[in-house]
Amino acid sequence: MAELVLSDVGVEFVLYQGKARSLKQLAFQKTVGGLIGHKVAGKTTVRALESINLTVRDGDRVALLGHNGAGKTTLLRVAGGIYQPTSGTIHRSGRCIPLFEIGIGFDDEATGYENIVLRGLVMGLTRREITRNTDWIAEFSGLGEFLDLPVRTYSTGMLLRLMFSIATSIETDVILMDEWIATGDKDFIGKANMRLHEMVEKTSIMLLATHNVELVRQLCNRVIVLTGGHVVADGNVDEVLPVYTSAAPDLQPA
Repeated sequence: MAELVLSDVGVEFVLYQGKARSLKQLAFQKTVGGLIGHKVAGKTTVRALESINLTVRDGDRVALLGHNGAGKTTLLRVAGGIYQPTSGTIHRSGRCIPLFEIGIGFDDEATGYENIVLRGLVMGLTRREITRNTDWIAEFSGLGEFLDLPVRTYSTGMLLRLMFSIATSIETDVILMDEWIATGDKDFIGKANMRLHEMVEKTSIMLLATHNVELVRQLCNRVIVLTGGHVVADGNVDEVLPVYTSAAPDLQPA
């Protein structure tokens, strides 16, 4: 069974040759980003997450809410193994596939088929898995003979079709999404929505960072609210969402 356990997890970024702390930075600190530390020896530290303790188990559909810079994306990246925590520990069981930054690994000069392989390797798939998924990706994307051409010849909509099709081609135990990623041109977006809903129904765990309250009501059974890299609320949708929607601008860590 899938499970994510974060124990006292913190993430701190070091920015070298950053500008000194200022009144302007302090003013923005309340509404964007993590906590900005003092500049020492030419470096500035930013605490993106601090003392995060979470257990997410099979059946959880979790919405991560908070203002821009509250720590939602950093938490997703830590959960997916993209960032390593600077403190604390993470335990993961089950296959975890991040469904964000879905263009990483693409080569503009490579063909669509070649990019299926490149992106699959970036996602951690074996070549056997990539080969097994290629026919499904080709059919779902609807790109036909364009898959034999370099992706630099694609329109934006065509490229998004290919990226989405690759990203959603495998079954996974844990889905991580930074906003709902149904995308592409008008003819494709309905199909993409159906595929995402199908994946959410089948997966064990979903973590979705979003600002879309209606989507939270439709898909999630749990809400975690972040502010300044801290968890300030965690509970079922019916309990936490009304508090968040009425007091979101004022939520601060204790």
